[in-house]
Amino acid sequence: MHLLSPIERDRYLDTLEKELKGKKFPNAEVVICPPFVHLEAFKKRLGKKIHPVKSPTSRGAQQSNRVKLGAQNVFSENKGSFTGEVSPMMLKNLGCEYVILGHSERRKYFSETDEEVNRKSLGCLKNGLKPIICIGETGIEREMGETHKIITRQVKEALKNVSRTKAEELVLAYEPVWAVGSDNVPESNETLSAKLLIKKIITGMFGKKYAEKVRIIYGGSVSVKSTKETCVDPEMDGALIGRDSLVPYEFIKIVEIINN
Repeated sequence: MHLLSPIERDRYLDTLEKELKGKKFPNAEVVICPPFVHLEAFKKRLGKKIHPVKSPTSRGAQQSNRVKLGAQNVFSENKGSFTGEVSPMMLKNLGCEYVILGHSERRKYFSETDEEVNRKSLGCLKNGLKPIICIGETGIEREMGETHKIITRQVKEALKNVSRTKAEELVLAYEPVWAVGSDNVPESNETLSAKLLIKKIITGMFGKKYAEKVRIIYGGSVSVKSTKETCVDPEMDGALIGRDSLVPYEFIKIVEIINN
């Protein structure tokens, strides 16, 4: 919940455009998820800010020639009497391609459940939006040795009734709650362990062929300093960047590290 005015938003976009100028990211897909009120402005400004990529990635998906747009949340229904909510169809028609679901702050402050995350995931997929589904344990759950239990439950519940043919549209973000906003990050072996567990779960749900298409990324105090340890070394498929995305120079540096 940042960029509190149009002036602040435009200042951010001006700086981001400068950081993007002349840069190419052939091995990375860049998605920015601003608050709902700024989506249209971001779409207009960032439509063609990354050079084209002609060859497909190792994941089999053709990369775009632009920064892609995402939202920080969504409601599960397309329309109706749900005052204050924003629907998948609204986001799709505005040009969004991704939506963050089940972020730890949504779960903590708004008591968002696994069932709600599942309904939102299905709503997104039905409307051609790619859900970035956040999963991860709290500090207490980690201390109690329940990390695997929590991850298993959250992944299975979030993907309930999701067709395996939709696997390539899924992004699962391992986001240990204790790391978010704390400057504490898991060691490479912890992140790798979580990735392997997630891979095992989705392989059981979708089969190996389709599970390989699901991208698994890391989120939780991602910074230039921590990117190698949290993303590169454990061979994650990317990063969900929080605070450092508010500083365009830091954000693009992280993109460059992942791209290389």
